[in-house]
Amino acid sequence: MQQALLFLIAIIAGVMLPIQAGLNSEIGRVVKSPVYATLISFLVGTIGLMLYLLATRANWADIKGGTHLPWYYWTGGLLGAMYVVAIIILAPRLGVALTFGLTVAVQMAVSIVMDHYGWLGVPTSPINWARVLGVTMVIGGVVLIRSN
Repeated sequence: MQQALLFLIAIIAGVMLPIQAGLNSEIGRVVKSPVYATLISFLVGTIGLMLYLLATRANWADIKGGTHLPWYYWTGGLLGAMYVVAIIILAPRLGVALTFGLTVAVQMAVSIVMDHYGWLGVPTSPINWARVLGVTMVIGGVVLIRSN
């Protein structure tokens, strides 16, 4: 895929996450549980994905390839659920900007370490001063958002 298209997809995903946080937080408030709200969110997402796979006539045999992965790769869905629960709890208390500022700052810090070591099969990219400065700037942005 061309890099411009990949950037566009990243931008669209970035727009969706804060909106999702607001929507899921309201569901959590109404159902009185961040865990129930996450279950509803994942159920709707699962139905949407199933409809997409049916509409595109996906090759269901391809899914068997995942059975050969080590067990810890299967924890990704659990981590996603825990992340959504955390966002549902945090967004109404900290605000969406601070919640995402904090989570993005930590994601960036962990990401440069993962890239450096190539953990979980990601392409390696050594830690350098520019990457550290980038993470530091994100953390600085969180401090500025927090001080408001």
